[in-house]
Amino acid sequence: MDFDLKAVMSVLRKRLWLIVLIVAISCTAAGIVSYFFMKPVYEASTKLIINSSPDQAGVVKLDLNSVNTNISLVTTYKEIIKTPAIMDIVAKEHPDFGMTSEQLINKIKLSSVNETQVLTISIQDSSYEKAAHIVNAVFQVFQSQIPKIMKVDNVILLNQADPAKQPRPIKPDPLLNIALGFLASLMLSVGLVFLLEYMDDTVKTEEDVQRYLGLPTLALITKIDEQDLETNKGSMSSERKVGELSNVQVR
Repeated sequence: MDFDLKAVMSVLRKRLWLIVLIVAISCTAAGIVSYFFMKPVYEASTKLIINSSPDQAGVVKLDLNSVNTNISLVTTYKEIIKTPAIMDIVAKEHPDFGMTSEQLINKIKLSSVNETQVLTISIQDSSYEKAAHIVNAVFQVFQSQIPKIMKVDNVILLNQADPAKQPRPIKPDPLLNIALGFLASLMLSVGLVFLLEYMDDTVKTEEDVQRYLGLPTLALITKIDEQDLETNKGSMSSERKVGELSNVQVR
């Protein structure tokens, strides 16, 4: 195991420059795309609560059965909102949105926390003001139409999206994209390094000869750079001159 670990570390160390290069290029590209090319996306949302209808004016019965009934109604209302019965009216009353009922159905998102009567309607768009207007329009139409559909008026607004608000975009997240690019490029570069090592069948060291051929090394010719040759030539010339001077002095 120790030998294998040393071999792995040796492979990574040998092509460390390739890993660093790929990771640096990927992180730089992710940052440039996130900051300069990806359009920001904003999310506007509104919350409403599903309550029981009062038996008398201003009186609402709060018991376990009614709460459970209202919780089950949340699922029903989520399905009703994403139907042409609601979205056709929204698209007709607000042609300035430039969206059909099908596009609105695909764009809108509905969510609710388990065991609660609160329903959240949210929409994402490159313009927060437009997203806020759409989500408010959907709620208003839904609130006006639900008494006709369900024969009950039990939808109350908790908070409304403010078109004048200037929130931060939810997408893109440059730091997250750079982190994901770092992890993906790191795994890719390490895999590429091991692939290159696997495809490389050349013999480079004495250990390779012993490992692959099972033969002892009889001789070893080291690689000499041109600079080393020039240095050696200079040293030999200096030694030769010193020798000649010595011979002259002896004579």
